[in-house]
Amino acid sequence: MSFLTGQQALAHNLFRIMFGFAFMTHGGQKLLGWFGGTPVESLMSKYGAAGIIELACGLLIMVGFQTNWAAFIASGEMAVAYFWQHAFGAEGFALFHWDNRGELPMLFCFGFLFLSTIGSGTYSVDALLAKRKPAA
Repeated sequence: MSFLTGQQALAHNLFRIMFGFAFMTHGGQKLLGWFGGTPVESLMSKYGAAGIIELACGLLIMVGFQTNWAAFIASGEMAVAYFWQHAFGAEGFALFHWDNRGELPMLFCFGFLFLSTIGSGTYSVDALLAKRKPAA
């Protein structure tokens, strides 16, 4: 598929934006009741903490600000979610995603791990700030 190799920067940025947006909407569901969700009763609960991470990191990733750190934190949260809610969930122990319905946290985890290594991309706040930095 050599005709797409020139579109790597665009694909990278679209991947970051859409992953960040999807993650942010999950946080909005938990914290604010957006998109048909139910707001948590306490921000100090595990769902409240998850909502804060998802909304904040999702927004940071979507706009491309501090993407490496935000994506690393989001990846860690999704790894915890996979094991805590899915592998050792209410239905008993089920390690594999086909048994525990953990596809979404698994994909988020590794997608964010990937973004934490490749960064924000060319169309991001980080790229704008890097251009404005005066040369030392």
